[in-house]
Amino acid sequence: MSAAAPFHFPIRIVPGDIDFMGHVNNARYLGWVQDAVLAHWQKLAPAEAVAERLWVALKHEITYRRPAFLEDDVIASTVLEKIHGARAFYRTVIQRGEEVLAEVSSSWCCVDAGTLRPARITEEIARFFFPGD
Repeated sequence: MSAAAPFHFPIRIVPGDIDFMGHVNNARYLGWVQDAVLAHWQKLAPAEAVAERLWVALKHEITYRRPAFLEDDVIASTVLEKIHGARAFYRTVIQRGEEVLAEVSSSWCCVDAGTLRPARITEEIARFFFPGD
């Protein structure tokens, strides 16, 4: 299965994102990744799957390249690289124009909304994310 098309998620920086050093707090980048991944799921997955499943972050590996500031236009471009059972693996790049601010590799577990137990991503659902496969 090849990587899916990138999903672009615009980020709005608010005053509460700014830390004591005058730039966006590092923890906010992870919130942006979560927002982008969940928006990607909600946009492409069938409505029934969105209602029946939730996502839990398992691991984030982040490399910070440059700080972001209040007035910056920032976008998170996230790519679903692969699905394995109930797990999804994403790569997200956060940019200001062409300038990379952070790169994040993350893994997520899909869970059933009722039982909160891991829920396998079926081939039928995966096809919405990997239409060429």
